[in-house]
Amino acid sequence: MPLIIPIFVVHQGCPHRCIYCNEEKAVGEGAYPFRITEASFRETVYYYLGHSRRKKGPVQIAFYGGNFTGIDREYQQELLEMAGAFIRQGSVESIRISTRPDCIDEACLDFLEEFSVKTVEIGAQSMVDDVLRLSLRGHSSSDIRHAVGLLKKRGFETGVHLMVGLPGDSLDGFAFSVEETIALRPHTVRIHPTLVFSGTGLEEAFHRGDYKPLTMPEAIAACKYAVGKFFSAGIPVIRLGLQTTPEMEKAGSIVAGPFHPAFRSLVEGDIFFDMASLILSKLEIKGREVAFFLSPGDVSSFRGQKNRNVKAIKNKFCLKAISLSIDPEQQKGCLTVETEGKKWRLRGEEVF
Repeated sequence: MPLIIPIFVVHQGCPHRCIYCNEEKAVGEGAYPFRITEASFRETVYYYLGHSRRKKGPVQIAFYGGNFTGIDREYQQELLEMAGAFIRQGSVESIRISTRPDCIDEACLDFLEEFSVKTVEIGAQSMVDDVLRLSLRGHSSSDIRHAVGLLKKRGFETGVHLMVGLPGDSLDGFAFSVEETIALRPHTVRIHPTLVFSGTGLEEAFHRGDYKPLTMPEAIAACKYAVGKFFSAGIPVIRLGLQTTPEMEKAGSIVAGPFHPAFRSLVEGDIFFDMASLILSKLEIKGREVAFFLSPGDVSSFRGQKNRNVKAIKNKFCLKAISLSIDPEQQKGCLTVETEGKKWRLRGEEVF
């Protein structure tokens, strides 16, 4: 995953407001509700380049928070030329944009190719047409299929954004969206639970009693299911949950819904707990010592919030002791268990 430098074009290019949308809350400070000046653009890029701890690796400038290909073409070009200056000097590799599926066609892709746009993320949100209608998305699932197919045919790295808990959706409906997304074979996926932000149509529906948000356990369970399916399909889930902003943390900003600043950690912690339980339940390990081996990026997720998983596993299986070790060769998302000289490895629900 490249270092992403976000440039927010809040609501720009959007034909209307979706029922759940309050982008000012979601993107927070640094958002540009009006025309972005070259000075502010350069300041943002230099800030991220100067504060990144990464010494190597690709860097992308990403236009988020609106519907990029719906923006006036002249302004699109102006923004892309600002980004292009950093590409020419070698500090940025390429450009990433987010947009709506009904705003993708051959002509706009011809235009994007001219300006080093490598990645296009499609705000699909759901593959269920009734859910899209109730969410006031203004497009259909067929628009999503067409857009993703066209992007992949033209060689763009393609991402799909899904939401769980939208109006009219169900766990079965979300499972359908996951399966339909897998069938499209995007390069990456983002998932986040629906939150009720103040100042949105969804807030009005919530107060009327017409909308009930997911509970935190429901949101975690749905995302666990989705992560497992995408993992098995070889499609990376590059984000779970919304990135916390100062605006979101203000009192009254989030009216309801399963919000947690470390939502991904909650989901991955539950996944690792299930994986460890699946292996240990097949073994006679009461009173024994058990060692777990994980990739460097998975240790904190395995531990869980405040070491919750380690304590719960030890108590559930009456273990004498648990040790955690980093295995640089271990694939991310896999778990190796060792006890009394024997090892088992788990990937998803497959033990090998």
